[in-house]
Amino acid sequence: VLWRVWDRMLEIEFVDRSVALAGKAFVSFFPLVIVIASFVPDNARKAIFSTMTRRLGVQGHALVEARRAFASSDDVRRATGILGLVLMIFFASSFTTALQRVYLRAWRRPPGRKASEYTRGPAWLLGVIAFMALMGGIRSLFGDGPQVVGFAIISLVATSVLWWFTAWFMLRGQVRWRVLVPSGVITGVTMAGYALSASIWMPEVVLRNQSQFGFFGVALALVTWFSGAAICILIGTCAGAVFAADEGWIGRFVRGPEGSLLVPGADPSFAAPVRDLRLRDAFGSVDDDAIES
Repeated sequence: VLWRVWDRMLEIEFVDRSVALAGKAFVSFFPLVIVIASFVPDNARKAIFSTMTRRLGVQGHALVEARRAFASSDDVRRATGILGLVLMIFFASSFTTALQRVYLRAWRRPPGRKASEYTRGPAWLLGVIAFMALMGGIRSLFGDGPQVVGFAIISLVATSVLWWFTAWFMLRGQVRWRVLVPSGVITGVTMAGYALSASIWMPEVVLRNQSQFGFFGVALALVTWFSGAAICILIGTCAGAVFAADEGWIGRFVRGPEGSLLVPGADPSFAAPVRDLRLRDAFGSVDDDAIES
């Protein structure tokens, strides 16, 4: 099963996809969080800032710079405006488009053709930012000390539910909820572990890059973090798809009594590739038509 997960990652060109996700997250999603935070109440802005910086493992001088970006809400609002905010949300949907492409490729699903598909990206982005504000607020209630373990458990469960919903949402509701549970849990656990590890190595990376390249070095550190997070998403997506399609006891347990992957009336999935996959396929050397044929 693990080998099939690796094959599925090769099939979706995981190196190329992770770089695309990381780049679009840095140039669209991350700035969108800062801009939207400037339009919300002060408590919500602080909660979003807390969640973002804890996930990124940002500390020291980089934390001070990040706090300034979130604190200058009046300047951001004046520079952006309501129209600019709306346009930026739709611009940031390029990240959700890349994310949805990952899910569709991993599950071998056809792309959507309806006009409503264009609203999925902005809706998901706003939902994630609301989730960040909620988790930041809950974290402030727990404070520091032994009780932080309770928040860690809540955060792990909430993150898994978020990615469970994300899988269902990005697959246009055509894959059954139960089937998507492993994808949500694996993504949530790997993202939580990655965020925990970032608190150890990320401050050193930021400090070293900043001393060597200045503010550009901080940007490089953020891209590094987003690249690792993208790999976590790809692992969870591919593992969930492989476990669900497994013909052994794992697949039977995931699918449950109904035994089907898709909801009634869903479009048929693409067939598996007919050729053997190699490591070079991870870098985007496979033609899309060859995979979908």
